[in-house]
Amino acid sequence: MLRLCHIDDIPDEASKGFQLDGLALFAVKKAGAVYVYKNQCPHLGVQLEWLDDQFLDSEQALIQCATHGALFIIESGLCVSGPCLGEQLQTVRHEIKDGNILVDLTSLERQEQDSF
Repeated sequence: MLRLCHIDDIPDEASKGFQLDGLALFAVKKAGAVYVYKNQCPHLGVQLEWLDDQFLDSEQALIQCATHGALFIIESGLCVSGPCLGEQLQTVRHEIKDGNILVDLTSLERQEQDSF
């Protein structure tokens, strides 16, 4: 498990991008819960944000891809609107320990192997 950041580094109802071990990731904090995803749209494989740390729509209710406007549910990563409807963002297994968000990057490797 690798340290991503402290939970207080992400304001509630906000998102933050990270580079960790050569991977682009982002985390969203909503109602005190944290969700971590690989920063890659399932449509074209592009990164999602339109500005640094801006992964959410204007209402802060959904994750939004800046390239084609796809919308994803924060809690599951499921696309509910846009060109990749029904597909999902790649989740990153994580835990919070002593206030730190720790991520397991091997969970991404397993997801990528399962998709072949």
